[in-house]
Amino acid sequence: MNIIYYPDEPNVKKAISDDEPIMLLISFDGERVIVSELDEGFEHHILLSKATGSDAEPHKFYRIIADREGADWTFVCPPDYCSMTRKNKRTERFFKDGMTVIPEALKALGYDVPINIPKRYRRHFNMMGD
Repeated sequence: MNIIYYPDEPNVKKAISDDEPIMLLISFDGERVIVSELDEGFEHHILLSKATGSDAEPHKFYRIIADREGADWTFVCPPDYCSMTRKNKRTERFFKDGMTVIPEALKALGYDVPINIPKRYRRHFNMMGD
């Protein structure tokens, strides 16, 4: 797992130590993690641009905000995830994959916290039941 700290490792590790909220982008395969203090990253797409110097595709990453209490997952399943056409199956797969990859990245940063999907993103789960 390659962890990219933005703007740098000492500042991010201090934020983690001080239990400041952090922002993470975790590639779907779990091999690449971009992390920053929340106020430094601002938004996931902005963090991705700042940390990589490009306008890479933020919809190819799990998007997380975390602290010592928990990790909030901005749960938005891309329409092309795993090239699956059935929305409910694609969303199920996205959830299962995320619940494997996200905890591993969090643990690599020293977090062993529950993952929460905020209410505004739970509409996807209603669709899976249809």
